[in-house]
Amino acid sequence: MVHMQVVGRTERSASTGRLRLVALMVALGVAATACTSAAGSAQPATVTVGSTVTAAPAGSTAVTVPAGTGAASSAPASSAPASSGSTSSSGAASSAPVSSPPSSSAPSSSAIALPVAKISASPAFGAKTVGPADPLKISVAQGKITALTLTSPSGKVLKGAISADGSSWSLGEVLGYGKTYKAAGTATGTDGKVVPIAGSFTTVTPTSKVRTTISPGDGKTVGVATSVIVSFGVEPADRAAIAKRIFITTTPKVTGAWVWIQHDGGEWALDFRTQSYWPENTKVHVEADVYGMKFTNGAYGTGDVTSDFTIGRNQVVKADVNSHDLLVFQDGKQVAAYPASYGKGDTPDKVTRSGVHVVNDMNETKLMSNPKYGYTNVLEHWAVRISDNGEFIHANPNTVGDQGNTNVSHGCVNLSLANAEAYFKSTLLGDPVEVTGTSINLSASDGDLFDWTYSWSQWKNLAVKTGDTA
Repeated sequence: MVHMQVVGRTERSASTGRLRLVALMVALGVAATACTSAAGSAQPATVTVGSTVTAAPAGSTAVTVPAGTGAASSAPASSAPASSGSTSSSGAASSAPVSSPPSSSAPSSSAIALPVAKISASPAFGAKTVGPADPLKISVAQGKITALTLTSPSGKVLKGAISADGSSWSLGEVLGYGKTYKAAGTATGTDGKVVPIAGSFTTVTPTSKVRTTISPGDGKTVGVATSVIVSFGVEPADRAAIAKRIFITTTPKVTGAWVWIQHDGGEWALDFRTQSYWPENTKVHVEADVYGMKFTNGAYGTGDVTSDFTIGRNQVVKADVNSHDLLVFQDGKQVAAYPASYGKGDTPDKVTRSGVHVVNDMNETKLMSNPKYGYTNVLEHWAVRISDNGEFIHANPNTVGDQGNTNVSHGCVNLSLANAEAYFKSTLLGDPVEVTGTSINLSASDGDLFDWTYSWSQWKNLAVKTGDTA
């Protein structure tokens, strides 16, 4: 009887202890589960702290500690394992004690510090529509580029340079159309960690290509009123970007300016005109570096163009219609005087326009027509075109009696055969012919070459910045 009471107290004591422990664990936010085998022996359990899983000793109970609860540091210590003498009257093993969760000093996972160097590119890596002439730059923040190459599909390494402070690399040449280029290199951050650089750029494939021309062309010798004309055929969507790719170098230096002009047929061009006539024998070099430049959507420059030409002797023609003479000056000295007949002037379409004309075409023979006044395909000799409105200096044997005293033409300047030939042979494309004394001034409506119809102040007000101007 006494024995049974002792056993009873033991069972109640164990049961009560378990209830108290479970209640304490619940208060701490800990769930306890005891697992036994069929034979009644305890199985290994696990302890989970946050995302860390640790095997628990055999005979202990699995304990899960939610991350951030702080339960790991406040859980009670585990009780000692049951001895072989701690049994019930039936001989079964007593319930396994609950092990405590890991202490706060137990190891846990920690974040790995990332390199501080940050790589960027302009345009961004992976860009698919890069213009071949677009600036291309790769940069690093909080570090320096230590090595970098940009390679073409064929394996060619392109020109490029790392900046003095190591913060960027810039492309030093233009790219091809429709190609993918790969960048590879390394950068070292301010934390000493090496970061790889890798990426690619793909250039655009144009739907059309814009052809650029320069007048005068290579090797030409021209007159002192010549304008340099860089023609594009289409109006650029971004005029400023195209203008920055145009350059001119002269020896000696001259004062001049570039202006956008729409020429006959709608062709767009940049014209360079000097403040006054060119100094004789000036050497001129012009560049249009427009390969790969975008003109309009899908239209890009087909190639770079250059021209080297020379300004010839200084010859200026002075034509006062009221004097009925045509005077030729070279280097400021009169070298010839030819009796002439100018436009009759009784109607606007017969008036020889006043202003600076520029010689732009020369033909030993020329068929001329003016159906309004009753002639078609009349053969004329020694024809020098001075505007695109039908004004020529040419021979006209039919008006020799009027030359020097009466203006009877339909706007042209008539000379005798001998005088027209002499003048023709002294002339260069680009020579100025200054007509004065008439009621109508030359203007843009009179043809293609009208740059000299502007005063210098007017021309300067229209000027744009190019690659060689601030």
